[in-house]
Amino acid sequence: MATSPEARPFTSFNFSVEIRVPFMGKGALCSAAFQECDGLEMNTEIKTVREGGNNTRQIKMLGPVTYGALTLKRGMTDSFDLWEWFDALQHATPSQMRKQMRANVDVVMLPANPKGKETVRFILSNCLPMKLKAPALNGKEGGIAIEEMQLAYESMRLKAPGKG
Repeated sequence: MATSPEARPFTSFNFSVEIRVPFMGKGALCSAAFQECDGLEMNTEIKTVREGGNNTRQIKMLGPVTYGALTLKRGMTDSFDLWEWFDALQHATPSQMRKQMRANVDVVMLPANPKGKETVRFILSNCLPMKLKAPALNGKEGGIAIEEMQLAYESMRLKAPGKG
């Protein structure tokens, strides 16, 4: 399939992350933008089956799909929404954790043109934080304090522009 001449590659520097946790009772959980997002991946295990008596061929079958861990990094602010979510999970009952504490996360790739519409949306379901890391503190450095969160997700799908 040929691409149109005006088709351009997507940029990786303009994106947004929307984290929605029903238990937290507000729209998007995060009020700060992330500077880095990594771990949008799916892998399929391939199973090899050997047919008895046939030494020249192997049958390849699709196995289960596994997903990566989403790593998010942002400059630390006075908004402690990620920390509150992580803390609430530590005190949740099993039924709360199954339904209300899991997040749905959308990673939205935005066009370089600020007036353009979103290009691609990665939709991650039933996310749980697996790591929350405070910034490294160093009196000799003059950098921004960066916090990091890793999320495990149960499924991922891609929504292309103009599609459901």
